[in-house]
Amino acid sequence: MTQLSALTDDEIGAIKARCEQATAGPWKSFIEKRDKLSGSDFVQTGGEDVYLTGATLADQEFIANARQDIPRLIAEIKRLRAIDR
Repeated sequence: MTQLSALTDDEIGAIKARCEQATAGPWKSFIEKRDKLSGSDFVQTGGEDVYLTGATLADQEFIANARQDIPRLIAEIKRLRAIDR
């Protein structure tokens, strides 16, 4: 695995801004074979449902969970950086 450089505050700010501009969460992945709620696989958001074309089920799970995961990861980075300072 390639070692990445540390995220700058500007990079973290840009990631946070993209997350905040996305439709409000939580988002949830519905997969027909698993959830048996509909005839389609989709991501339920706080707005319109999102249907993905060409995505694997793992891709769909990743996309749906990113809406909740990214704010938590940013908060953890900030918490850890505050300890180091």
